[in-house]
Amino acid sequence: MSEPIVDLRSDTVTRPSQPMRHAMASAEVGDDVYGDDPTVNALEAELAELLGFEAALFVPSGSMGNQLGLRLHAKPGQEIVCDWMAHIARAELGAAAAFSGITFRTWGSRRGELDADAVRNLIAPDAGPYFVSTAAIELENTHNFGGGTILDRAEVAAVIALARQHRLAMHLDGARLWNAHIASGVALTDLTAGFDTVSVCLSKGLGAPVGSVLVGSRDHIAEARVWRKRYGGGMRQVGILAAAGRYAIRHNLTRLADDHARAQRLTVELGGDAGDCPTNIAVITVPDGPAAAAAAREQGILFNVLGPKLIRLVTHLDVDDDGIDAAIKVLRPLIGG
Repeated sequence: MSEPIVDLRSDTVTRPSQPMRHAMASAEVGDDVYGDDPTVNALEAELAELLGFEAALFVPSGSMGNQLGLRLHAKPGQEIVCDWMAHIARAELGAAAAFSGITFRTWGSRRGELDADAVRNLIAPDAGPYFVSTAAIELENTHNFGGGTILDRAEVAAVIALARQHRLAMHLDGARLWNAHIASGVALTDLTAGFDTVSVCLSKGLGAPVGSVLVGSRDHIAEARVWRKRYGGGMRQVGILAAAGRYAIRHNLTRLADDHARAQRLTVELGGDAGDCPTNIAVITVPDGPAAAAAAREQGILFNVLGPKLIRLVTHLDVDDDGIDAAIKVLRPLIGG
């Protein structure tokens, strides 16, 4: 294989810029397990306010942020309901069951689009002594495997009302909530309103090397801090990573619009519908996904295969317009365009 020209596997492959590295190198640090890291404390305070919550907790990964959130809302033997392609159900290695004794039931969707009626027909708030009771509802915005889908606000509001009616908790996997905010123009606090906990990622489109943040009430975050330590996520002089997150929020948020434009261009040039690519994830139908991926890899273009006839291309700050041109040139003949 030649050296990669364009890596479109995920926005997790971004590398910290020199200014971000400088911010990391100059960060003031302390022992975060003792609550003594001033840079972590500052990041947590900033994100709690930015997202409209009382408190926040810096964690190593989005998966840990989600798992802590789920743990807060469901007891062993209870269930959480979510979309059939949700990251928590498909890409976190059964962690909710393995660590917390939580099971899932899922509703079907097209590309992760939310239908409150599907949720209403699935939940079992008090299933009695013979069936599993629902403890919480989980949503994902944007929806990763749906192709960066932004959830319809009216449907989200209907699900939140349903949860309140049945005293169910609400967790939002907002790994790419930043993308939803930039693409829709809706304020972050409006996108998070009504949820009990929200997990957001700093190491995807924002370009930080490591880290996510869980936000919630003071009581929820105090409990999550204990479980973070139990899960092995207690970190020491981690301000060097929190500094990257603070830099990312300040400098890399609005530029996500560039990623969205490039993903839409990829979609259209490769025969897809621009309407199916609202943010930075292009899902393209191809004759043979694995064969296309192997052939493209030989020419230095990397991407992931979602299924026999589906590929996923994710744009990010390390892919410029020239990179998109190169990807289109390689992919067109491979997909019959």
